[in-house]
Amino acid sequence: MPVVVLVAPAAFKGTLGPRQVAEAIASGVRRALPEATVLECPVADGGNGLLDVVLPAGALRERLEVSGPTGDRVSAELGWIDGETAIIESASACGLALVEPEDRDPLRTTTRGVGELIWTAADRGAHTIVVGLGGTATVDGGTGAARGLGWTFENAAGDQLPDGGGSLVELASLGRGWGLDARIVALADVATPLIGPEGAAPVFGPQKGARPEEIPQLVAGLTRLAELWAQAGRPDLGSLPMGGAAGGLAAGLVFFARAELERGANWVLERAGFDAALAKADLVITAEGRFDRTSLVGKAPGEVVRRAQAAKKKVAVVAGKVDNLIGVHAVEGDGGGRMLDAPALARMAEQVAREALHL
Repeated sequence: MPVVVLVAPAAFKGTLGPRQVAEAIASGVRRALPEATVLECPVADGGNGLLDVVLPAGALRERLEVSGPTGDRVSAELGWIDGETAIIESASACGLALVEPEDRDPLRTTTRGVGELIWTAADRGAHTIVVGLGGTATVDGGTGAARGLGWTFENAAGDQLPDGGGSLVELASLGRGWGLDARIVALADVATPLIGPEGAAPVFGPQKGARPEEIPQLVAGLTRLAELWAQAGRPDLGSLPMGGAAGGLAAGLVFFARAELERGANWVLERAGFDAALAKADLVITAEGRFDRTSLVGKAPGEVVRRAQAAKKKVAVVAGKVDNLIGVHAVEGDGGGRMLDAPALARMAEQVAREALHL
């Protein structure tokens, strides 16, 4: 019987979407194994590439103008799985890619555009709205998204607070938003809580542009927000696993929009029929830009590896950079993390397929 190879990669941020990566790897596998059956199952976990993976061919994808992370208007995407189920990537409204490195400042950046997308989807008839949480430039605890849903945030003097995580230390009261009937499903790729030593601000603040001396201010602001949530009947939100995803947007959506938090990788793999394809496979190949220990704690390629190993399948990783993998065949780019194009991925896939199957 011919060898069956399951190709299940994530996006390479800034270069190739998950389907493009899957096609490139599949072409390399076919060069190494001309008689093989190659199954393509691109994956995502709530971050980059979610719409590409989840939406069927021909699905409606709208571009909408919303508030960007720094307050300027940006063109964000709203997808429709069916007539009653919308899906968005938070990063399209408030992503790091929308802010120049020198301008990244989570004390001021906002998730407001995410709330605007949610409200628009609900207004257009969505009964369920799936929100991918990865890749944001924000640590505002979802208060920006709440503003997009009509909530207000005041200091002790009754003045409205400015957007961003930096002002939350002055938060004194919350003003309720508009009624939102849609069910919100928020997809996270990390288990990080909102507050604590491993909370959103110390873990994610630096990568979003916060300087070391600004982290305590972000911590204090999120702590204050959690205190008000506790007073409103949700004392669990400060320590809720996954609540710190997207700089606390996850916990914010739970409070402000009654969202359900789910692990994005599990949600996507189940929807894509990954386990059924895995059962047929002799070799599984996954990929992402950098595969390291963080990939194994919530990200889609890590979940692919975990499920493949649990099923006792041979598994291989293609990445720009690979760190400390045990029991996994791996090949990384020559530049140690440089951008990889489709021909390079195909060559790497050909190599790793030969190595994994001892050809």
